[in-house]
Amino acid sequence: MKSLLQKWNRVSLVKQIILGLIVGIILAVTIPEVAKPVAILGSLFVGALKAIAPVLVLILVMSAIAQHKSGHQTNMKSIIVLYLLGTFLASLIAVIVSFIFPVGLTLADGAEGIAPPSGVTEVLKTLLMNVVDNPVNAIMNANYIGILAWAIVLGLALRNAADTTKTLIANFSDAVSKVVAWVIKLAPLGIMGLVFQSITTNGLESLLSYGKLLAVLIGCMVFVALVVNPIIVFAVIRQNPYPLVFKCLKESGITAFFTRSSASNIPVNMRLCENLGLDKNSYSVSIPLGATINMAGAAVTISVLTLAAVHTLGIQVDIPTAIILSVLAAVCACGASGVAGGSLLLIPLAASLFGIPTDIAMQIVGVGFIIGVLQDSFETALNSSTDVLFTAAAEFKEWRKEGKKIEIN
Repeated sequence: MKSLLQKWNRVSLVKQIILGLIVGIILAVTIPEVAKPVAILGSLFVGALKAIAPVLVLILVMSAIAQHKSGHQTNMKSIIVLYLLGTFLASLIAVIVSFIFPVGLTLADGAEGIAPPSGVTEVLKTLLMNVVDNPVNAIMNANYIGILAWAIVLGLALRNAADTTKTLIANFSDAVSKVVAWVIKLAPLGIMGLVFQSITTNGLESLLSYGKLLAVLIGCMVFVALVVNPIIVFAVIRQNPYPLVFKCLKESGITAFFTRSSASNIPVNMRLCENLGLDKNSYSVSIPLGATINMAGAAVTISVLTLAAVHTLGIQVDIPTAIILSVLAAVCACGASGVAGGSLLLIPLAASLFGIPTDIAMQIVGVGFIIGVLQDSFETALNSSTDVLFTAAAEFKEWRKEGKKIEIN
């Protein structure tokens, strides 16, 4: 058994995950009733990620800031610019594609019992209130903006603490990172359970009637991932961006696809940044921040579904209004929660730009929930993998200036 485990550990994590994916599909297709207990593995894996992520963000960010040396480059300004640029361009691409391939819908029932935000002001107010949330409450509810704010404040307060205190915090940081490594080791089993549960619970039959809508949504996201983002990264690092793009999609996008939560994927992204040799002072802040504001996939979803409603109702849209929609969708996306389906509730807000009543907009949200098994998976894979992509690109830019060689294994 020990020899078998050693051989298993020598296999790369990505290959282990792919194997888990294949086994999950086989079990779901051949013996779904017999293999039903397998689904619990997916729930346990996502639960473990969600449990460790808030603690990881708090401890890692606090430790990095407390031990930050004056004058040390963190690249945060560049990373935030890339986040905002990527989200806006994704929204713009989605708007353009929606005009080239207009989609009409058969409206579904609204999402009952769910209230969308009343305006951009409410979205921004919620973000600001999350910043001043009670720290214990922020950790319990996985409010990453609040956790990040408290981690930064506590880190700054501990800058002048005794070396023994800083050492203790650093030891806690190392311990939490070790726990994350243990959780990620379980990814193959978790992915197996998640894909089994997804296929047996949702199936694919309910998605067929929305094939054109899914084609536009997924097509936009794939185009952003494989064309737009590489162009942005190339402009920053001035070399072939695809090795980095594919590594991020492979090692972050796959797990995000199945967990369908940017917040749950934070530990995975932290681990990937460490493997890329990135500066902990930068990625310990940029990754949880990206899980909140770097939402290219959400911007695509909001834009495409809003314009699907517009085309369904026969509303004429001029170019200035389309540009305003791109900006509004990008702003809304930054306010989307990092959980499954978080972007859908912001569709009524974007739809209000065209005078679409809330009850009609909520029927579009209902369509979003029907196709959510694929839409949200692709959206989260794009969102989460891009967090690492832009964090790495900003740091590689500095490496290039210093003459350091950039190698992606």
